[in-house]
Amino acid sequence: MESINTVNTFELIPAIDLKGGHCVRLKQGRMDDATDYGDDPAAMAAHWQALGAKRLHVVDLDGAFAGKPANREAIRAICSGMHIPVQLGGGLRDLSMIEATLNLGINRVILGSIAVSNPALVEEACKAFPGQICVGIDARGGMVAVHGWDDVTDVRAVDLARKFEDAGVSAIIYTDIARDGMLTGPNIEETVTLARSISIPVIVSGGVAKMDDVTACAVHVAEGICGAITGRAIYEGAIDFAAAMKALK
Repeated sequence: MESINTVNTFELIPAIDLKGGHCVRLKQGRMDDATDYGDDPAAMAAHWQALGAKRLHVVDLDGAFAGKPANREAIRAICSGMHIPVQLGGGLRDLSMIEATLNLGINRVILGSIAVSNPALVEEACKAFPGQICVGIDARGGMVAVHGWDDVTDVRAVDLARKFEDAGVSAIIYTDIARDGMLTGPNIEETVTLARSISIPVIVSGGVAKMDDVTACAVHVAEGICGAITGRAIYEGAIDFAAAMKALK
């Protein structure tokens, strides 16, 4: 069954991954394979905002692996300098954690592993914080992975997404783990298939490596693809972020 999607805009979203207060990028989610891009995440956030970013994607990597938020001061510092919305994921496991994170100035939170183990919490969060809850679905071969991508479950990504059809989720962030941080191009086919199956807007994550990848994602806006997250490619200059933002206009 295909759902009707009403997405009409596409965002290219820069990513800031936090590890020990630093800006890093991982390869395929491996904490022991991190490239460090500096110890001032707030300055990095301001840099992407100045180049035209309309939204910022932040991941608390330490939080994702510990199962509770870390890097609070870095997150607070990022938010204090932003006039664009910031979305954050990593280690959020209950309503009090979600509320505390939103109080730091975060515009919307991303629930990942907890969406698999406790989907009722997602529905509860959507009611408590309308318009501020996203679900992060990380998959390997179409199957959902949890706990910092350590465990691949027997849950199909599309089945998990469908659980939240009527919950009020703002967006699904769909990451193909095999592509993440590898600059090999995103798994557009799988992501578009997911987007067509649900009415929730979908953000592409993992492997966005060049401007052609961005435009290849953007052409599917009518099918429910509302954005793409990019990290390593903009940090290493494979994508000129300012030029990409102008091209998307």
